[in-house]
Amino acid sequence: MTTRSEFDLDRHVYGDPSAPVTVVEYGDFECPYCAAAAPELRKLIDRSEGSIRLVFRHFPIFTIHPYALTAALAAEASGELFWKMHDLLLTHQSQLTDVHLRAYAARIGAGDVTGEAVQRFRPAVVADYTSGAELDVRGTPTLFIDGRAYLGRVSYPALRSAVRMPS
Repeated sequence: MTTRSEFDLDRHVYGDPSAPVTVVEYGDFECPYCAAAAPELRKLIDRSEGSIRLVFRHFPIFTIHPYALTAALAAEASGELFWKMHDLLLTHQSQLTDVHLRAYAARIGAGDVTGEAVQRFRPAVVADYTSGAELDVRGTPTLFIDGRAYLGRVSYPALRSAVRMPS
């Protein structure tokens, strides 16, 4: 059996990997709140001058989002193109069937992101999900700033205040 420790939970980093502040997002590609949070988080990172990094971890709530798990697997299968796939999935949340996932992969130049071939990525998604469950994540997006749960609005001004970033 594969354990969580066999996977790098920080494998999906947006921003400077060595930034002193880390925001971890537990997200679900079918969650409308995650789609709304994405541009706010990007703005935070892009304006941080390298002082903040974003780590994305999968938390597919498949009981209410039927395509969340396959979308997470497709994102994993995208490899180094993860963030491009991330953005496409969040932008097209109502179109996450295998046909759509293959079209998105073709658009960004990724390989096969559906079917049995991507099942090898399931343990990584499960590792992310398990780490979230251990932190009592119950919904998405759930954010942690340097290990502390962030409970405020997911807006650029609120996030900037939470990390004490200069204006």
